[in-house]
Amino acid sequence: MNILLTNDDGIYAPGLWALHRRFSFAHTVTVVAPDRERSAVGHGITLHEPLRATRIRVNGEGKGYAVNGTPADCIKLSVLEILKTRPDMVISGINPGANVGINAHYSGTVAAAREATLLGLASLAVSINCPQPAFLEEAATFIEGLARLVMEKGLPCGVFLNVNIPNIPINTVRGISISSQGVSVSREGFEKRVDPRNRTYYWQDLESPADFRGSDMDGNVLSNESISITPMRCDMTDYEAMADLKSWKIALPESDA
Repeated sequence: MNILLTNDDGIYAPGLWALHRRFSFAHTVTVVAPDRERSAVGHGITLHEPLRATRIRVNGEGKGYAVNGTPADCIKLSVLEILKTRPDMVISGINPGANVGINAHYSGTVAAAREATLLGLASLAVSINCPQPAFLEEAATFIEGLARLVMEKGLPCGVFLNVNIPNIPINTVRGISISSQGVSVSREGFEKRVDPRNRTYYWQDLESPADFRGSDMDGNVLSNESISITPMRCDMTDYEAMADLKSWKIALPESDA
């Protein structure tokens, strides 16, 4: 397979190169990733400044393109300009820290996979449930097997997989669950501070929700030391609500003339 790797943690992130090491044994791999950390940038793209892709070598492990943009930029630039042939699959990650529940909306990791899907490519977003994961190589091995299965079976048009892996040895993982996305709202707020020049600033404080309201939801599955695989759609239309709205008899205002 021709594999395109990216992430939102920057081109030097260990999780990215764990995937590169694993997939390079049997696949053609290209790395195009942000030149710095771009966590929680969502699906933003760069419109008001030029994008630059710099060819670099990373720790003697391999070469890649560092892009001064977002994860979604990396996918667009790769497919439309950098690569001579379209990849068979895009894998975004491995992100240090889970991307479950509403965090998937903010995640640059997830956005890169979504952008690839919008461009008609099979894609996976991959995260491991620890800010400093200890089992990246084992996670990468699992992802290679999953990638092979995706290429064999195929995914529905407009669908990608959001994969979250517990930070434990793979032989102790309790199972694999096809999960739904959690919808519980995180507990969040801001810590108000004052700088040395007496100017107020705010530091965002965010905690992951403890209640996932359902045993098959991604966060609950992950907390039970199982791998969560959530199929996600690019089409965000709620078709049940759409049918209901058609019965509302929404009208234009009457003319004053």
